[in-house]
Amino acid sequence: MIRKSTSKNSTAIKICGITKTSQARTIAQLKINAIGVIGVKNSPRFVPEEECIKIFNAVEEVSSSIEKVFVIADEELETIKYLKNRSNPPSVIQLHGNESVDYCRKLKNEFPTIKLWKAFRLKSHKDFEEIKHYEKNIDAILLDAWDENSIGGTGKRIPIDLLINRTFETPWILAGGISAEIIPEIITKLRPDGIDASSRLEISPGIKDLEKVESLVQKIRELKNQ
Repeated sequence: MIRKSTSKNSTAIKICGITKTSQARTIAQLKINAIGVIGVKNSPRFVPEEECIKIFNAVEEVSSSIEKVFVIADEELETIKYLKNRSNPPSVIQLHGNESVDYCRKLKNEFPTIKLWKAFRLKSHKDFEEIKHYEKNIDAILLDAWDENSIGGTGKRIPIDLLINRTFETPWILAGGISAEIIPEIITKLRPDGIDASSRLEISPGIKDLEKVESLVQKIRELKNQ
């Protein structure tokens, strides 16, 4: 669960871009808050439907409290209605495209029991005005770095200066080039409600370096205990 935080002691952890059931199980055993699977077909981390079900089942077997996040981008509502028929549906749908506020409203009506997170790729301070229009129609904001060639998983970082002293009505998650090395600065200066890591923890797209994953989780938890 990602909640609004007034303290660094409640920073949630999401590991995204999982493609292997065995890695999903191992990472879930670290008792993180969320695991993400990519349903964007042109992504190097795309996971077909059958494998996605296996990954979410593996996560559920370890802990039913870990959010199972299904990442999509610019999908027609009709094409994702099949999620209702899953015996173990995602607990979160994360939108990583150019979806409108109206799309978010319709998706919430279509899937009332599934949380909705919306990703925004930041280029400048002007982007925050757009985000305000979405906040009442989503459950969390995910902030990622802008890249003209990719909608995510680039390893690029958002300039921290863009986010200092920023506040949101909705819980917010920081993504973009997250690794253990920058966690102290992020939590000290920004205090996001959640942290989303993917490409900087990889051996190759979709294959995590489990030592890097564990190091990230440990670093966040060390700061919680200080």
